[in-house]
Amino acid sequence: MNISENMRDDVQEVLLTEERIKARVKELGQQLSKDYAGKHPIVVCVMKGAVNFFSDLVREIDCQLELEFMGISSYGNGVKTSGIIRISKDIDTSITNRHVIIVEDIIDSGLTLKHLLKLLEQREPASIKTVCLLDKPERRQCDINPDYSGFTIPNAFVIGYGLDYAGYYRNLKYVGILDPKVYEG
Repeated sequence: MNISENMRDDVQEVLLTEERIKARVKELGQQLSKDYAGKHPIVVCVMKGAVNFFSDLVREIDCQLELEFMGISSYGNGVKTSGIIRISKDIDTSITNRHVIIVEDIIDSGLTLKHLLKLLEQREPASIKTVCLLDKPERRQCDINPDYSGFTIPNAFVIGYGLDYAGYYRNLKYVGILDPKVYEG
């Protein structure tokens, strides 16, 4: 791992600026406000990657809602999914007969989200929808697509705005492509 002292030195290219992200999050919040008016959804943040997106998104949703957090991952410290899904924190609220919105940072292979949906559907919610900031359909390994998506991106390893490599770069205000020298060297 060749992480620079200045994290911006490891960004090969800025893919989505802070301003572009803010504008799209606002649009998604407006759409969700309309679609969930009067439904009092439970909005589930998939940690840790979705925390920044989730925080900004729920402040743009103008209807009553509850917040929940779930820790689930399949990456570890690598750049590709391990295929092994690990739940480190489950939600605390019953979702039976409730409308659920899962907030993900990125849908890549789709394996993590597929596993999560299967798990939560067993709890008999009234409905369950997914919203992701980033959709990377080129990498999909299963038949799954987000119900709401911020941006479709190319098949590159991205960091920033909550997304990380080995725990680093989550605090960048934009989404950038990680320079391969960081993880190949």
